[in-house]
Amino acid sequence: MLNNPFITGLGSLPIMNNGRTRTINAENPKGEKGKGGMASSDLGPSRKGSPCITLKHDKTVTIAEIEGTGVIQHIWITVTDRTSEADRFVLRDLVLRMYWDDEEKPSVESPLGDFFCSGFGSSAVVNSMPIVVNPTRGFNCYFPMPFGKKAKITIENQHVNDITGFFYQVDYCLYDELPKEAAYFHAQWRREKITKLKEDYVILDNVKGKGHYVGTYMALSTLERYWWGEGEVKFYMDGDEEYPTICGTGTEDYFGGAWSFATQINGKTVENTYSTPFMGYPFYRDKDEDIHNAYHNNDCMPMRGMYRWHIMDPIRFEKDLKVTIQQIGVCHKGLFERQDDVSTVAYWYQSEPHNLFKELLPKEERWPR
Repeated sequence: MLNNPFITGLGSLPIMNNGRTRTINAENPKGEKGKGGMASSDLGPSRKGSPCITLKHDKTVTIAEIEGTGVIQHIWITVTDRTSEADRFVLRDLVLRMYWDDEEKPSVESPLGDFFCSGFGSSAVVNSMPIVVNPTRGFNCYFPMPFGKKAKITIENQHVNDITGFFYQVDYCLYDELPKEAAYFHAQWRREKITKLKEDYVILDNVKGKGHYVGTYMALSTLERYWWGEGEVKFYMDGDEEYPTICGTGTEDYFGGAWSFATQINGKTVENTYSTPFMGYPFYRDKDEDIHNAYHNNDCMPMRGMYRWHIMDPIRFEKDLKVTIQQIGVCHKGLFERQDDVSTVAYWYQSEPHNLFKELLPKEERWPR
């Protein structure tokens, strides 16, 4: 057990194992031993000669391809911040995909921003355990991602322009073997621009196999008045049909908040954002404006971003899994069925092979309102 690559943390730092640490970035695109930082710049050989790449319009770039057995331990990505109205959809125009072993279809598929808890083409500071977003657009992921024979990470640029200044680093460790119980990491993005009345929004379904669900990110644009967060999150597992095995008590409850995230300040109800290791509500905006004031729109629907990590309490399933959330609000007349604009990323581990994902929406259908 002392050689288990998944025993990590402060308490296990003194324990050695047989891993071989490597890093892939633009300075060492193959992660080769003794070949980092070889490119030359105006300052001379090996002086920051290749810190980033350009993503060509309508092209897919493989940013990491690893042969062997190992675990991806950390991913860092940043892309130049938006500078004009045309650039504000970059984070939903770039598509992140990951493939394990000999897969032809991805186990991870999501707009870049949403995978890192940054929907709406905007980013907020996220201070959680597996996903960290630092100023400005410093995207970090610490979900361990094991692979038995091969790992591949790609970025597809569906933006109208080439993207210059794309920086990345993938830190991983190679091993002779992994524990036989190791499952593969998966993540899938979905959206309904207008949810169906009286029908639960589907966060994830068609999962077959054994595994455990580890997290949800939700980007919500509210399209109706009054409090929106009475919908309950449901987990249907291992043959559940009409009713789920797990059903929560409300949306803000699932994301670890309470009482509408709200406090009263000078007679006005104010929603409070927060970011903690396992749950957070880091993003709220009720107007549309970029950081350079290139455009401004005060009649934008309110936008909210929330995450919930099941790290201490993974949802374990043996055969199948479906995850949904109700669209229910409340007003002075009581509970009512709502229709809103909902986007989500589901994160889980499972045995392979996995069922194919639904086709990713075209970029125009991914753009925020």
